[in-house]
Amino acid sequence: MNRRFQFAVVASSTCLVVLLLLGAKLGRSASPDNPYNQLAVYSEVLGRIKTEYVEEPDLKVVTLGAINGMLESIDPYASYLNADQYKQYLKAKDTAKADVGMVTSKRLGYVGVVDVIPGTAAAKAGLTTGDVIESINNVSTRDMPLAFAGILLQGDPGSSVEISVLRARGTGDPQKMTLNRAPLVFPPVSSRMVTDQGDPIGVIQTVALTPARVQEIASKISELEKQGAKRLILDLRHCATGEPDAGVALANLFVDKGLIAYSVGQKVSRQDYQAVASKAVTKLPMVVMTNRGTAGGAEVAAAALLDLKRAEVVGEPTYRDAAIRKAVTLDDGSAVILAVAKYYSPSGKAIQDNGVTPSVLQIESDVTDVDEDGAPNPQPAPAKPGLDELMDRAIKTLNK
Repeated sequence: MNRRFQFAVVASSTCLVVLLLLGAKLGRSASPDNPYNQLAVYSEVLGRIKTEYVEEPDLKVVTLGAINGMLESIDPYASYLNADQYKQYLKAKDTAKADVGMVTSKRLGYVGVVDVIPGTAAAKAGLTTGDVIESINNVSTRDMPLAFAGILLQGDPGSSVEISVLRARGTGDPQKMTLNRAPLVFPPVSSRMVTDQGDPIGVIQTVALTPARVQEIASKISELEKQGAKRLILDLRHCATGEPDAGVALANLFVDKGLIAYSVGQKVSRQDYQAVASKAVTKLPMVVMTNRGTAGGAEVAAAALLDLKRAEVVGEPTYRDAAIRKAVTLDDGSAVILAVAKYYSPSGKAIQDNGVTPSVLQIESDVTDVDEDGAPNPQPAPAKPGLDELMDRAIKTLNK
């Protein structure tokens, strides 16, 4: 069976499970929001599968698939860990391990690549946003908890891990590759001047966000202004690592008042993140650059600067991830790691649901189409050597 067809079947099955679990909302008029009605639908479907399916299924596998399908449908970064897996997770959580450099989420029931960290084994292997990791060390990632996949990808420095990958830009069967683990080293914040296209423009790029990096960006802004920069470009492409709070701090460098973002959940009270005037460092006109690998804190910053009309956003729709997650333990020692609150843009859009849609849409050269949600569909379309089309568009947008 063609691998892509298999993935389509998995995706369809997952959707079916979720629809069945939520079916009571539409199918039963009495107390439509009662969770017991939804559980009754699931129990009935499970019973039908057991008695009428072509062969007697492994109900443990069916139930695990249903749980993972539910989690993926609401939060592609969520995980269900059985008791043994959760113990391993806790043990590994505070242990510094070497890694291959991938940021991952669930995709079609498998582990998918959000982005890769430059200079790592994953980057050197050419992995990119949209690739699907079918197996890790010959263990299928279908219904594998995302957090457990992270444990398998980590290990001692110099050790290796074998994965099979269904490429976003390819066809056919997955490719097998061996990646060598190494301590993660993020490229430093970089800055440069562009002086050959209108007013001098300072360009700042980061592929990760931390409080220390935000301060480094503030220093870079000061340096660029001293060099004569009259406009700024903040390049957040491939910035998929960073907590939402760091995104708030980043946005605050460019705005001195107003609501930057807020977070809220069912059991988490709303918290507003207001700009603090003393933390703003510049009022220069600016553009923010994003692509399909922009996620987390970088999305919070981009959403705020766009909503507050502080900057144009040029590039591709972002990946969609900005939430507060925690582990909720269950009676049998297992745990569910899921979002308990989401971050919202100043205009009230949930970033995890909507991402950030640029005000100036420019698809990168290896992408020729977008799907029904506005997310890019990678396709083979080679760029001209040395041409950064998004940067060129950002500069032209600033110079209008």
